[in-house]
Amino acid sequence: MLIGSHVSMSGKKMLEASAEEAHRYGASTFMIYTGAPQNTRRKAIEELNIEAGHKAMERYNLSNIVVHAPYIINIANTQKPEVFELGVNFLQNEIERTEALGAKDIVLHPGAHVGAGADVGIKRIIEGLN
Repeated sequence: MLIGSHVSMSGKKMLEASAEEAHRYGASTFMIYTGAPQNTRRKAIEELNIEAGHKAMERYNLSNIVVHAPYIINIANTQKPEVFELGVNFLQNEIERTEALGAKDIVLHPGAHVGAGADVGIKRIIEGLN
């Protein structure tokens, strides 16, 4: 069984600091954002301290980390094409960052249909994911 929590990924140590925090909690896994959940500003992948983070994860027996996509992604949006397009592009960027971190899973809250109804919103989500 894996047990973990959401931990911070910030400062110069980035992923390494996340692993250290999870270890302090006695976790066997953890979840992170690759940047602030409310905006699109992101550090370059090269600044995420991935190699040191993986070494810390190995040292502390941490595995199966999960990335949480930012809340600003709304690929269910049916009213504003620019919001949908931003969501699709930013989600693709987050998937690339997730892969670079070595995570296999990403949590996504796909957004709201903004009054168009669930069926239309779900179709929009499918379109965005494809």
